[in-house]
Amino acid sequence: MSADGGMMGRMSEADVLPPGYPREWEADVVLSDGRVAHVRPIRPDDTEAIHRFHAAQSEQSIYLRFFAPIKRLSDKDVHRFTHVDYSDRVALVMYVRDDLVGIGRYDRIREGGSVAEVAFNVSDHHQGRGIGSVLLEHLADIGREGGVTRFVADVLPQNRKMIGVFRDAGFEVSHEFDDGVIAVAFDIEPTEESRAVRMSREHRSEVRSMSAVLHPESVAVVGVSRRPATIGRAFFDDIVAGGFTGRVYPVNNAAEPGTLINGHPAVASVRDIEGGIDLAVVAVVAEEVLGIVDECADAGAKALVVASEGFAEAGTEGRALQRQLLVRARHHGMRVLGPTSFGLINNDPQIRLNASIASADQLPPFGSLGLFSQSGGLGIALLNSARRRGLGLSTFASAGNRVDISGNDLMQYWTDDDSTTAVGLYLETMGNPRKFTRIARKLAMTKPVVVVKSGIGQHAIPQGHRVRLTHERPETFGQMLRQSGVIRVDNAHQLFDVAQLVLNQPLPRGERVAVVSNNDALGSLAADAASARGLQVTHGPVTVPAEALTEQFREVADAALADEAVDALIACFVPPIADIDPEVVQAVSAAAEGHVKPCVATFVGMRGVTPGAGVPSYPMPEDAVRALAAAVRYAQWRRRDHGERVRLEGVRRAAAGEILDAALARSPRGTELEPEEATALLAAYGIHVWPRVPVGSADEAVEVADRFDGVVLKATSPLLQHQPGQGWVRFSLRSPEAVREAYLDLAGQLEPIGVEGIAVQQMAPSGVSVEVNSAEDPLFGPVVGFGVAGLPIDLLGDEALRFPPLTDVDITEMVSSIKAAPMLDGYRGAMPVDHAALHDLIARVSVLADDHPQLAHVRLNPVLAHQEGVEVLGASVRVAPAPTRADAERRTLLADV
Repeated sequence: MSADGGMMGRMSEADVLPPGYPREWEADVVLSDGRVAHVRPIRPDDTEAIHRFHAAQSEQSIYLRFFAPIKRLSDKDVHRFTHVDYSDRVALVMYVRDDLVGIGRYDRIREGGSVAEVAFNVSDHHQGRGIGSVLLEHLADIGREGGVTRFVADVLPQNRKMIGVFRDAGFEVSHEFDDGVIAVAFDIEPTEESRAVRMSREHRSEVRSMSAVLHPESVAVVGVSRRPATIGRAFFDDIVAGGFTGRVYPVNNAAEPGTLINGHPAVASVRDIEGGIDLAVVAVVAEEVLGIVDECADAGAKALVVASEGFAEAGTEGRALQRQLLVRARHHGMRVLGPTSFGLINNDPQIRLNASIASADQLPPFGSLGLFSQSGGLGIALLNSARRRGLGLSTFASAGNRVDISGNDLMQYWTDDDSTTAVGLYLETMGNPRKFTRIARKLAMTKPVVVVKSGIGQHAIPQGHRVRLTHERPETFGQMLRQSGVIRVDNAHQLFDVAQLVLNQPLPRGERVAVVSNNDALGSLAADAASARGLQVTHGPVTVPAEALTEQFREVADAALADEAVDALIACFVPPIADIDPEVVQAVSAAAEGHVKPCVATFVGMRGVTPGAGVPSYPMPEDAVRALAAAVRYAQWRRRDHGERVRLEGVRRAAAGEILDAALARSPRGTELEPEEATALLAAYGIHVWPRVPVGSADEAVEVADRFDGVVLKATSPLLQHQPGQGWVRFSLRSPEAVREAYLDLAGQLEPIGVEGIAVQQMAPSGVSVEVNSAEDPLFGPVVGFGVAGLPIDLLGDEALRFPPLTDVDITEMVSSIKAAPMLDGYRGAMPVDHAALHDLIARVSVLADDHPQLAHVRLNPVLAHQEGVEVLGASVRVAPAPTRADAERRTLLADV
C-alpha cells in the first residue's frame, strides 16, 4: 500500500497525474445506503477497471448505455474514455473499495460551448444506491463552474432508471421522442427544487449512515486486555454491563482458542468473528490502527470508534497518520468516530449500547436528550451532569479529533429520531459551518438545539485541530447561531439549565412572566433579572409569608399561571428550615400541570428536575431567568415567518465568472479589480454603479462637471477609504468656480501626504449614506454586512451580518437590527428611505457573494438610500483564489484533519 492507502480509486502524492487533472473534484460521498464511496476525475490508469466493469455488466445494461450489444470495449474506445481534457470533455468515476461502480461524463457539443451531452453507466451490482444521482450532481456543479448551462442526453425508452435520474433531480427536464430515442434536455442552474432534492438525499443518506453507527447488531472491541485497568477493557466491560442487546466480541491479538474475557470468548483478529461485525471499537496503539481498519473492513464493519491516541494531537507525524486513517476507512466505505473518542451511547431499550468509558453509574437513564461533545473528557462530565439533574439521554457521541463524524452528522440523525426531542452540543472547532447552519436551522424548527462553543481565540482551539478565525470579530459566530435558531450558552451548566426547561416544559408563547415567592428579596431579584433580559413582568412579584402553608403557595402559583397576561411563571422558594419540603416541589408541579405554560423554579439549594415533578429547579433566580429567556427567544424564532430564499432574474453568472477568471489570470495570488471591471461585474448582477470620471487638473474637472447639474469631487486613493471625517469629498458643486476651487483645495490637501487621484461624479440626491459589503470568510464562506456608512460602522461597529443564502426575512431583519436603523425610517423629520430598493441591493450582493467564492471582498460605499431608491456611488472588489467551500452544490464528506 502507498502512504495514502494504496487504493485504486485514489492516488498518492508521488503518483503522476495527467495534465490538467483537477484534484479539487475528488470527493468522498455517502450513498443512499449509508456507505461511503469515492468520486474523482477519470484517469488513464482506469483502463483495466473499465474493462472489468464492462465485462461484468449485463447485455441489457450494455445495450441501454451504448445502443448496441458490445461484448468488449475496444482499446481505442477505452483510450478515448480515459483521456479527457477536463474542460470540454469531463468524466468522473466512482469507486467502492477497489471496485469501479459508476461512470459519468459530459462532452460539450462544440468546443467552449454552453451545451454538453451527458451520459452515465452504473454497475448492475450496485444499482439502487443513488450512484447516478451523485454523479449527476457533481457533473452539473463542475459544468456550471466551466460555463456549461445545459445538459442533453439521448435515452432509450426502456431505460427507465436513467430517465428517473434526470427527472428526480429537481431540474426542469424536457423530453422529445424521435426515431425510437427520447431526447432529454435541462438547464443545470440550481433551482429551489433541485437544491431541495439534493439536501433531502444528503439527509437520508447521512441518517442511514449514522443509524448504522448507533444501531449495530454486533460490536467488536479491538485491544481488550485481560487486565481491567485498560481503555480497551473498559469499553468492553461497559458494553457488557450496559446489557447490549446484540453480539459483542473481545479482540486480543494474543488470544488463544478458549480464552475468556469477562465471560466472553476472545478472538485474535476481527477476521476470526463468524458472521462479521457492524461496529468496531478500536483501542490499540496508533501505529497498529491502520492494519485494524483493514481487518474490520474484511469483517464487514460499517463504522469505527477509534479511542486510540497519537494522531493529530501528537504533531506532524500524528496528523499524517490521521489522514491515512481517514483515507483508508473511507476507501472501505466506513465512517469513523474519533480518533481519541471516548465513545458513543444509544440508550434505546431495544439497543442498550454503552460503547464508551462511562461506567453504568455515570450514565443518565433513557430519555429524550441527544448529546454531542468534541471533547472526550468533558463528554463524560456532561453525562454525569445530566444524570445528577435527572435528565434522560437518548444518544451520545464523543468526536475526539473529529476526523469524520461530526455534530452535523448527529444533527442529521436527530432530526428524524423520534426518541430525541432536544439536542445539546459542546463544540471546540467547526469544520463545516455552512452545513451546520443549514442542518441546525432545519433541526431547530422542530427541536431545541443548545450549543456550548468554547471561544474562538487561539487558546480555545485544542491541539491537533486547525486554527480558524471568524471574520475578524467573535460576534460573527454568535450571529451565525442566531440566524440558525440555535440557543447559544456560555458553558455546560447553562446548557443543562436550558435543557431541563425545554425537555420538561412547554415552550413559552410570549415574554410576559409572573413572579411568585415566599421571600421579598428573592422575588425582587427574579423580577429584576427578568427585566434585564427583556422579559416583561406582568404579574407580581407576589410574596406569600415565609411561614405560609404549601397550599397557599400553590394557590398563588396557580393564580399566576391562570392570568391571561402571563406566558410563564418564575417560582422562588426559600425553606424556612434547612431543607426544601418535597410537598412544595409537588405543589408547584401540580400548579404547572394544569396550564400549558412553562414554569421555572428556584428552590434554594436544588438544581435539576425532581423525579415525578417535571418543574426544572435552579439554585438562584438568575439561572432560572437566563434559561427562560433563552427558551422565549427560541420560541419566538420558531414561530416567526422565515421567508423565502431570495432569487434574482436576469443574472449573468457566466459573464461575472469570466471577469473574475481574467483578473486572477493576470494576478494569480489576488488583486483589486479595476473600476471598470468592478462596474461590469456588479452590472452582471443588476447592480448599477454611478460612473466617476478621473481628472488630473482643475480645468479638466470643470470640463467634466459641465455635463451635470451639480457634482462632487472625491479623492479616490484606497488609502483614504477608511479615514472618515477627513474631508476627502467636496459636495454640491454647481458652478465652474466652485469646482475649480474645490479641486485646488483637495489637491493641496493630498499633496503633502503623497496621495494622488481625484474624480468627478454626478451629485446624488440627499439621503442616508449606507454600506453593503461581503467578505469570503475562511471558516464561514460568504458573510454579508450592512450598516450606515461612516462612524456607525467604522467607530461603533454597528453592522448587521448574515450568511448566504439569505431569505427575504433575513434581509428585512438585517436592515432593522442595526442601532442606526431609525435613520432609515425618517429620523427627525427626514423622509424614509425606499426599503424595498435597499433590500433588493443587499439580496443582489448576497447572491453574487454566494455564487463566486473568488470574491474575497466586495464593498459598496457610499450607497445613497433615499425616498425613491438607492444609488451605488462607489464600489471596490478584491478577488483571490477561491477557497474550497465546505458546503458546495455537490455532496461531499469533508476531511477534517
